[in-house]
Amino acid sequence: MEAQGRDKLDQPKDGRDGVFFANGERWKQLRKFTLLALRDLGMGKREGEELIQAEVQNLVEAFQKTEGRPFNPSMLLAQATSNVVCSLIFGIRLPYEDKEFQAVIRAASGTLLGISSPWGQAYEMFSWLLQPLPGPHRQLQRHLGTLAAFVVQQVQRHRGSVQTSGPARDVVDAFLLKMAQEKQDLGTEFTEKNLLMTVTYLLFAGTMTIGATIRYALLLLMKFPQVQQRVREELIQELGPGRAPSLSDRARLPYTDAVLHEAQRLLALVPMGMPHTVTRTTCFRGYTLPQGTEVFPLIGSVLHDPEVFQNPGEFYPGRFLDTEGHLRKHEAFLPFSLGKRVCLGEGLARAELWLFFTAILQAFSLETPCPPGDLSLQPAISGLFNIPPDFQLQVWPTGDQSTR
Repeated sequence: MEAQGRDKLDQPKDGRDGVFFANGERWKQLRKFTLLALRDLGMGKREGEELIQAEVQNLVEAFQKTEGRPFNPSMLLAQATSNVVCSLIFGIRLPYEDKEFQAVIRAASGTLLGISSPWGQAYEMFSWLLQPLPGPHRQLQRHLGTLAAFVVQQVQRHRGSVQTSGPARDVVDAFLLKMAQEKQDLGTEFTEKNLLMTVTYLLFAGTMTIGATIRYALLLLMKFPQVQQRVREELIQELGPGRAPSLSDRARLPYTDAVLHEAQRLLALVPMGMPHTVTRTTCFRGYTLPQGTEVFPLIGSVLHDPEVFQNPGEFYPGRFLDTEGHLRKHEAFLPFSLGKRVCLGEGLARAELWLFFTAILQAFSLETPCPPGDLSLQPAISGLFNIPPDFQLQVWPTGDQSTR
């Protein structure tokens, strides 16, 4: 299965497949289709919020089971956010204890580490040279193979159950139905390879990016307990102890929202941005970029621009609040990039970040077994992605001092 998955995900020699790295007409069609499919499945609607809230409750229960013991939250956070995207693209939810699910999460994490490392970036540029040689890229290939095998397995499961007459249950269903509609069109972009690539990228992005951002936000609140206390006080004042946070509460919780904004800004998860292609020959700061040149918008340089964000290396949520305490928007706040290639899942990501973060802070106080001053905020690896460092977390039910 793994070899089969890898073969199907090999990049063609005449272009790139999938919705994330394709360009031109292929990109336009796949992006439009994927956005519509996700919206039909509830992204940006009440159904999507309820899907996330159900998974939030599963994560809160998993945190409760730690009973104050120190643990690394990376796996659970990645599994929770992965389950949201798995529900949308595959129509499934996997238990956190499932060994195959854990293997997929480890493969996604290994892929994130691999492509962000110097070796991974060198492999992206010189794969033709490094492919036959031994090296860390071999491990990256194994991780990609695990992800691919899981995707192929899920697509094969759908083939035997998709209903041509009914509405699509998930993204894979929608893609398969579109493939059937256009099977006579020799120029169609709705191909087997584009299906596998698109779904794999959705799975990877939905698994790693949101979980990593939430993890960094929790790290910041342990490093700065006074900020954590202020967030909790705002949540209690506005929501009380019993009602679960919702997206409609955002305007009532400006400080909490500012903290989440500042965590995203400080982390700058994708500092290089995603690759773009120059559509016509362009002169930029004295350089001529021929049509077709691949460029990376350095989003990290905008998020850390000292002309916009004073002392950009400091964690200061107040920079996102106006004099009346309301959330203040910055044009330079671009964690999801901008323009036509703005993050495909921005709406879903914003909803997940808010609902997971607020629910965790409503339910628990966060502590670290080490002195807060010893916690490092520097990325473990900084490359294509800024990957937060690992840390040990202790959670205590809010207001419960008896078990400490």
